[in-house]
Amino acid sequence: MIIGIWDMKKTNFKKETKETYNRLAKWYYSLRTKKYPSGWFYNELLEMPTTLKMLGNIKGKKILDFGCGPGIYIKVLKKKGAKLKGVDISEKMIKIAKKENPEIEFRVGNAENLPYKNQEFDIVLAALVMEYLADWNRALKEIKRVLKPKGLFIFSISNPVTNTLKKIWYKGRKFKIIKNYFKEGLKEDMWEGRFRIRWHRKTYGTIIKFLVKNGFEIIDYKDAKPIPRSKKMFPKEYQKAIDYPYFCTWKVRKKSH
Repeated sequence: MIIGIWDMKKTNFKKETKETYNRLAKWYYSLRTKKYPSGWFYNELLEMPTTLKMLGNIKGKKILDFGCGPGIYIKVLKKKGAKLKGVDISEKMIKIAKKENPEIEFRVGNAENLPYKNQEFDIVLAALVMEYLADWNRALKEIKRVLKPKGLFIFSISNPVTNTLKKIWYKGRKFKIIKNYFKEGLKEDMWEGRFRIRWHRKTYGTIIKFLVKNGFEIIDYKDAKPIPRSKKMFPKEYQKAIDYPYFCTWKVRKKSH
């Protein structure tokens, strides 16, 4: 979920995002939790398995779910024995998260000023959050601050190549081509035809430079592949996702210097 957005030309951008996610909170939670919703494929059967594998054994680890939304990841990680806290910009999302996980501490906050102590966490998780931040420097500085020495930051985003694919028709056949890969900046999507979602795309090179500049080293990376059981449940979506990655997950470590 989204924890905060900055746009240098629009001073109300973060406020707009907060209001949008407050409006869609109930709809989003229903999308992710009702029986066999479309959200299951792209999240529970595609992005989440890849990210959970990257997390590995988390028993006893102190984890911050950065942009926790309605607490869906929290519920999964709790069963794996982690010590958890969650933060999100949306009050409505946090309200749902608290109801679903009453024993977990959740806070409303943003990436400019995380409401946690220095070196408090072993791991910071940001699932499909970072693209909603225009300036990663602010977020990475805060994430590094709350991580213990050699702590891990694990984040998933849409694949920087796949999110440039455009559909074209040639001799009666439909193809997808990479277009404007090097064009970074603000993009816009519409969810359900009523929720405007704005995000910032970055190339692999830009992402790596942000990480290195802010004192992180890359230790693992995975492109998301749908898990086998999704083929029967969502055959059309499976065929699309098995050919190219919608998402990717990065595992980086705070440098000890």
